[in-house]
Amino acid sequence: MVSSRTCRRFQASLLDQVPTGTDGAAPGATGVRVGELGDRVQRTELGSGAWIDLRPDWIQGSDELFLRLADDVPWQAERRRMYDRVLDVPRLVRFYRTGEALPDAVLVEAREALSRHYAGELGEPFTSAGMCLYRDGDDSVAWHGDRLGRGSTTDTMVAIVSFGSPRRLSLRPRGGGRQRGYTVGHGDLLVMGGSCQRTWEHAVLKTARPVGPRISVQFRPAGVG
Repeated sequence: MVSSRTCRRFQASLLDQVPTGTDGAAPGATGVRVGELGDRVQRTELGSGAWIDLRPDWIQGSDELFLRLADDVPWQAERRRMYDRVLDVPRLVRFYRTGEALPDAVLVEAREALSRHYAGELGEPFTSAGMCLYRDGDDSVAWHGDRLGRGSTTDTMVAIVSFGSPRRLSLRPRGGGRQRGYTVGHGDLLVMGGSCQRTWEHAVLKTARPVGPRISVQFRPAGVG
C-alpha cells in the first residue's frame, strides 16, 4: 500500500468527473468510464516507420481509479545493479504477466478496447500490463526502448495509460536527434507503434518542479518487454 502522504500530494482534476451511475462505466467501477477510441485518436508520424497515437482524457473519472490503484496494487521497490553499484529503482513497480488477473475491472475493459481498436494493425491482443508509480519529481525512468523479446526485431505497440498528476514523456531518435515531449496524466492514452521501440527511445526524466504522484500502466502484446 502507498503511504497516505503520497496520496495527499495528488491534486485531482476538476475536469475529470463522471457522475455516479453513468452509462458505460465498467462493472463495479462507480464514476469511472473507458471512453471511445476511433477518430478521437490523434496520430503523429515520427519517421523511420515509428508513430505516436494520443487520446486525451480516455479514462473519464480516472482520478478515482488512481486512488484505488495506489491503495490496491501491491507496489514493489526494486534494486538493480548499475555498473559497480546496486541502486534503488527510482519508482515503484508491479508487473502483471499474461494470464494474471489485473487489479481493477477498468483496466480489463481498457485492455480489451485497445485490443479491438488496434487488431488490424497489431494482429494480436495486448496481454501483459506493467505498472509504475512515480511518487514525485525525483522518480523517473531513464532513456530506453522496450527491446526485450520480439520488440528488438519486430514492429509492435506499447499502449500507456496515465493516471494522476501529469508528467512529461520524452522521446528522441535512437542515436541522437531532436527530442519530442508529451505531457500525460488524468486518464490520457499514449500509444507507441510501428518501429518506435527500435528506432526511438523514451524516458520520464527527473524534474525539480513540484509534481504530484502519477501511475503509468503499460499494456503490451505477449513476448514484448
